[in-house]
Amino acid sequence: MNHNHPVDPVIAPFDSLDRQVVQALMIDGRVPFSRLAEVLGVSDQTVTRRYRRLRGEGLLRVIGLPLGLRVGLYQSQVRVNCVPGTAGAIAEALARRPDIAWVTINAGGAEVSCMTRSRSRRERDSLLLDKLPGTRQVTGVSARTILHMWTGGPGGWRGLDELDDDQILALRRPTDFGTMGGFELDPADRAMLNVLERDGRATYPELAAATGKSESTVRRRLDHLTEEGVVFFDVEVLPIHLGFNVEALMSAAVAPSDLEAVGSTVGSHPEVPFAAATTGATSLLAVVVCRDIEGLYQYVTMRLGAIKEVAQLEITPALRTVKRAGLMTDGVRLFDPPAVA
Repeated sequence: MNHNHPVDPVIAPFDSLDRQVVQALMIDGRVPFSRLAEVLGVSDQTVTRRYRRLRGEGLLRVIGLPLGLRVGLYQSQVRVNCVPGTAGAIAEALARRPDIAWVTINAGGAEVSCMTRSRSRRERDSLLLDKLPGTRQVTGVSARTILHMWTGGPGGWRGLDELDDDQILALRRPTDFGTMGGFELDPADRAMLNVLERDGRATYPELAAATGKSESTVRRRLDHLTEEGVVFFDVEVLPIHLGFNVEALMSAAVAPSDLEAVGSTVGSHPEVPFAAATTGATSLLAVVVCRDIEGLYQYVTMRLGAIKEVAQLEITPALRTVKRAGLMTDGVRLFDPPAVA
């Protein structure tokens, strides 16, 4: 999938079965097609054809990612102010970096927002203190460190409502979302993740070949990493194909004593695929996805309006998504050795 250019929403609109497949993969990105077909009440061939069409046309991709807070990645949300007319080029350059995800152009086309997932403090600081400020078209940079995530990793987005409760229960796998201690990935884990970052549904023979381990060993190890909440599977799909036409970045000031309760509440909203606590004056960061502008208005005034602890609210619509969660760009891998300057 090309992460650097938006897909024309007119091409291959998603029907009800497509949306069911997407929601099922958000619950379990590696669910066997035979099991998925059984849950959806269709044939194996139908599910396989649907997935291959969506994947082949670049409309959907399953990717396997590490949960950054568990494996020691330095995660920050960065906003880059640009000279008018240069945001596109800056966003494209950021999207090509393997340590950058969720690149959007916001605020009238003069601001780029992204998420850094750096392997070291030095790598993160090099970007924030040297490379971005030293770029002639950049007029300002602000960064907030991600302290805690309520939603946005294992567990998936709850905004789709295509499956019933029984179907969701049949697909859900046991995962320890509550464990947040550090986890040391070994070389075989990293080799496996370098494959899964390209294709979360890579076969066990492919994973075995990449790691030098047996198929049974990589199967057990991947199950363990998934159940421990170290590795999760994300579905890259443009919300517009699912009937959601508005994405926005939300920042809010919340008192430290209220942050956990407010963050948990906001993270449970079906409109919110990502919610986190951050450093900075506005300690709550979230992404909001709605069907239209009226839906965004209703969310802000009704759901958020009912949370009295939310203050200094800022809503910034995304004008263009340049890159989503994928950390693979131009053949560079997150766990490759860093390039020597």
